[in-house]
Amino acid sequence: MKRALRFAVTGLLLALLLRAFDGADIANRLTAMDPVWMAVAVLCLWIQTFLMAMRWRLVARALGIAFPPLFALQEYFVSQLANATLPGGVVGDGARAVRSRIGETGLRRAALAVMFERAFGQAGLLVVAVAGLMSLALVPGALDWPDRLARGLAIAGLVAICLCLIVAIWLRGGRIASLLSLCLPDGRRRVMHLALAVGAALLNVAAFAAAARATGVTLSVQAALVLVPLILLAMLVPLTIGGWGWREGAAAALFPVAGASAAAGVAAGIAFGIAMLISVLPGLAILSLGPPATRDVTAADRN
Repeated sequence: MKRALRFAVTGLLLALLLRAFDGADIANRLTAMDPVWMAVAVLCLWIQTFLMAMRWRLVARALGIAFPPLFALQEYFVSQLANATLPGGVVGDGARAVRSRIGETGLRRAALAVMFERAFGQAGLLVVAVAGLMSLALVPGALDWPDRLARGLAIAGLVAICLCLIVAIWLRGGRIASLLSLCLPDGRRRVMHLALAVGAALLNVAAFAAAARATGVTLSVQAALVLVPLILLAMLVPLTIGGWGWREGAAAALFPVAGASAAAGVAAGIAFGIAMLISVLPGLAILSLGPPATRDVTAADRN
């Protein structure tokens, strides 16, 4: 029932957007997509996947789980395939945790490794979003923000900061906090995680900007850094498959800020979704050849 509801909500949202924002223009943009820029978007997503897989491997090793880079990359592609095509968006992550556990009792550590890795990824996207918003103070007037939208984003930002503080206080001194400290034991490891998280987030932003370019919209660097993270964060809203519908709706609301039409935003969101689906196809090839051997997963020295 829940699965059918997610498919229904996804279809309904996309249908409403096509009806509300010049479906003919959206269709024209999608049928005339530039394959070169779509290829650039897919390439950015592949490099991002590599960085995320290496980040997962680094986190898992800190928690006592070791596996080779190829295993991490193969499992991540399979995980992304499941997340992009199945309801919930976390089925692949759950499978990744199960397959990377050590023995029958190591599932908790494996699940925490996946959870921390995903959290670091969202933190990287938030860092890019905050940096983009701060750039507005340095170059005022570069984007045309409606007052209502600006107020809404300011309120959402304050709520997000408050929630982060509440979670940080709640976790402080607990078991999860002590395990998290194993992942970030020193300055060198923290810099590595920051570089991986921000690098992956920037590649995600670049992929969306390339998909937008494929549909005829050129986003400035500032517009991409400010708007795209907000569009991508909208994909975290549940009730749809792979963020479809919410992403396009957010793009429709935000693209006019950069001087583009709402229809252009919907088309860019759909093009990015297509690029994402293409980018996870290696996961299908990996499954057809047989899943990676879990015998490569061993206990690790945490040093």
